[in-house]
Formats: sequence, C-alpha cells, structure tokens
Amino acid sequence: MARIIQCVPNFSEGRNKEIIEKIVEEIRIVEEVKLLDYSMDKDHNRTVVTFIGEPEKVIEAAFNACKVASELIDMKEHTGEHPRMGATDVIPLIPISDVTMEEAIELSKVLGKRIGEELNISVYLYEKSANTTDRENLADVRRGQYEGMASKLKEDNWHPDFGPIELNEKSGVTAVGARMPLVAFNVNLGTNDVNIAKNIAKSIRSSGGGFKYCKALGIEIKERNIVQVTMNMVDYTRTPLFRVFDVIEREAKRYGVNVIGSEIIGLVPMAAMVDVADYYLRVENFDHSQILEKRMME
Repeated sequence: MARIIQCVPNFSEGRNKEIIEKIVEEIRIVEEVKLLDYSMDKDHNRTVVTFIGEPEKVIEAAFNACKVASELIDMKEHTGEHPRMGATDVIPLIPISDVTMEEAIELSKVLGKRIGEELNISVYLYEKSANTTDRENLADVRRGQYEGMASKLKEDNWHPDFGPIELNEKSGVTAVGARMPLVAFNVNLGTNDVNIAKNIAKSIRSSGGGFKYCKALGIEIKERNIVQVTMNMVDYTRTPLFRVFDVIEREAKRYGVNVIGSEIIGLVPMAAMVDVADYYLRVENFDHSQILEKRMME
C-alpha cells in the first residue's frame, strides 16, 4: 500500500488568479504529488488547495508553495471576510494511507521548522501537533488576526514554535499541524443582515455551547447581498453535516429568514455526503458497501 498524506494549504489570495496559478504550479511540478483541487473565493479573499502524495514529497511541495506565496502576497494589503494571519495562513497535514497520525505530526514539525528558518516566517503548531492545549484550536492561534500578530508573538505564552518573534510584515504568520479530514461547509441565508448570521453561528459553534466539532462565523457575501454561516466541521463523524444544517435552518426561521443554499469548499470525504443522503432519504439498512464507486475502488 502506498504511503499517502493529504495537504490542504490555505492562501490569503482569492482574487488574483495569476498569483494563485504560480503558487499552485509549485505543487504541480513535484513528482509523486497529485493536485486534486483548488478553489478561489473573492469575498473571503482566500484560496484552498488540496493535494496528496508520498509524505516527503508533499512536504517539499508545501514548502515551495509557501515560499512563492511569501514572495507574491503582501499581507499589509490584504482584506477579506475570512479570518487570516498569514500569506500562507494554515497548512494542515492529514494521514490517508499507511501513515500514522504520529508520523504526520513529525512531518508537520519538519515543515514548520523549515518555514521558520528558511523563510523567516513565524510558525505555530496546531491541532494534533500543538505542544500546548491552548494552541490546539486554530481559532485561538489565529485570534487577533494579522493586525494583532506583531504584539501577540511577543507575549510569553505566544512565542512561535519556529521562526522569529518579530512579525514578518509581508508574510505574517503560518499555522502548521496534523489533523483528521475537515469539511469546509457554508450555509447561505436569504438576508443581508449579518447580525442574524453571527447570532446563528454563535449558537452552533463549540465555543458558544453548540456542536463540539463545529467552528462557525457569520459573514457578509457582499457580491450577492446575502450573509453566510461559514463553518469548519473538524470531525464530521461526530458532528454530521445534516445535524448542523437542520439547526441552522430552524434558527433562521426564528428570524423569518430562509436558507437559500449551501456549499462545500474544497474536497469532502465521500462518507460525509453519504451520511447526509442516508439521513434525508431515510434509507433503511443502508450500507456504504452499496455505493458503486466505493465497490469499484476496492
């Protein structure tokens, strides 16, 4: 069985396709690495890239992409709806095949150290790679965003794991860590009142007493004159998409607002979508082995 990890770096650029193409090209040209997907979002001003491959080659591709991002993206000029702290904002590593989580953690440390030393970018280890519990949650690491990082880096409890204590003003700060597959899931509401989206987000996210494995924010989608509940579902096996969607729909109705659509950003595990179909179709005694494509791949 091939040793495979997945990498899903997020870059703070979603409007200039030329810049993103140059970053993505650094991934395409690495042998034994396969680019699966990349999606740009103008409102978030962010691009999510997904690729897989042999572990050491994935680390090489991730570093090269981060290097080009540091050269082409200037965080001093960046604006967007999505929270961010660096040109390469976050680099998660996900073990897929014949790679343990412990191995993925060690790889994240190798990558983080190289980014810190060679690119002079402050790096925090997060999720499974975090050295302390207060750095496990990406939202806590990113709190203060780019504008607050210069002072945060110098706080005793927030010295970076790698790289300088002084903020690299052009490139900002990067988080690197090993984690399980995450689903980036957004729900759009038929209103332009962002307070409604913020209230719903607060009610469903873990930190607000909602779902333990859901991180959520309420934001504006100005281009469409609507608002959105944007989420990271950090463990879809324990907090399924359909359960969160149902609650958002019910909460929206309290404000006299309809859900007008939802979207998946990047790739999603097949099991997450099958669970949604199974729930809404109420299929009795359904087994994942009944999926044609799954059987063909066995």
